[in-house]
Amino acid sequence: MLFYVTALAAIMMVTPWDQVSPDSSPFVTMFSLTGLGAAATIVNLVVLSSAASSANSGIYSTSRMLYGLARQEQAPRVFARLSTHHVPLNALFLSCVCLLSAIVIMGLGGSISSAFTLVTSVSATLFMGVWVVIVVSYLVYLRKSPELHAKARFRAPGGALSAWIVLVFMGAMGVVLAMWDDTRPGLIYSIIWIVFIVAAAFANRHFLLRRAERGVLGDGGTGEGPHTGPTCTSSGTNTEWLCSPPCHGSST
Repeated sequence: MLFYVTALAAIMMVTPWDQVSPDSSPFVTMFSLTGLGAAATIVNLVVLSSAASSANSGIYSTSRMLYGLARQEQAPRVFARLSTHHVPLNALFLSCVCLLSAIVIMGLGGSISSAFTLVTSVSATLFMGVWVVIVVSYLVYLRKSPELHAKARFRAPGGALSAWIVLVFMGAMGVVLAMWDDTRPGLIYSIIWIVFIVAAAFANRHFLLRRAERGVLGDGGTGEGPHTGPTCTSSGTNTEWLCSPPCHGSST
């Protein structure tokens, strides 16, 4: 955040924000004004290396996250399968497909600038959605367990007031995204995606609860298939249970 804000401040000191041309990099323009002839090459190398690093970390994190969700039965079990080298290939393949979809977006958008605006507005909206969930969870925790919050060694500065300020700020950012024609589609697509994910999560939760009521347990993506849980009967002493197969921690 420090480097990002500092870089923007340096650019604004040289070029007014309303005069920045979308056809050229503001960093190239700034370095060119200093007399650095190789500014475009240097900036392009920096941007390409940072983009490659970001893409690499994104592919790794998203594929492993999808694999973890599949292991917890929060995603299709096909993504929990590993290769002979213990790599989640299916999750990795889907991550690469989503990454390469940027090519399709650029082809349909008509320009790199419009495609970049669409992707950044979608990612910004989704990030704001994540933080809204975090802040709302904090407010619920603060309301239901105030004594635990009072005993916590680290408490959010400002407490509920700062949380509400964050929510108001996120709402204002949503209004700003809705006001501009180039960012409004990204906001709409993000809302549609959030609704779809929430509906899928509730449907999956209902499915898991129904299966648990029947005593059928999942395989955690191991490929062994669903199996029934242990059948336990009381031994008559009200202190021990006899289970077949044995289950750990069955004593009461």
